[in-house]
Amino acid sequence: MKLILAIVSNDDSSKVSKELTKARFSVTKLATTGGFLMAGNTTFLVGTDDEKVDEVINIIGAHSKKRTQMVPSSASYGVGMYTSFPVEVQVGGATIFVLPVERFEKL
Repeated sequence: MKLILAIVSNDDSSKVSKELTKARFSVTKLATTGGFLMAGNTTFLVGTDDEKVDEVINIIGAHSKKRTQMVPSSASYGVGMYTSFPVEVQVGGATIFVLPVERFEKL
């Protein structure tokens, strides 16, 4: 048995959740915030049998799209002088961790 932790953009969260549920996976959703852009994410917890891990990852990957976004950045030009300019970064997609489960009980 495995525990899958998948961090997905809030923009893709509802579609990922719907498709995992439609495929009959039990899903727990947690509201989380990323450290780099301080943007909202959803972290999914999915417990499943070893042979179904790839199916879960494929569903998440199919519904988590990467996009580019402009974010402010600052540069220093000497002592006490800063300027802000936009930088294009890639956001979205999914970050997935697969962990072994030693014991599972549903009470």
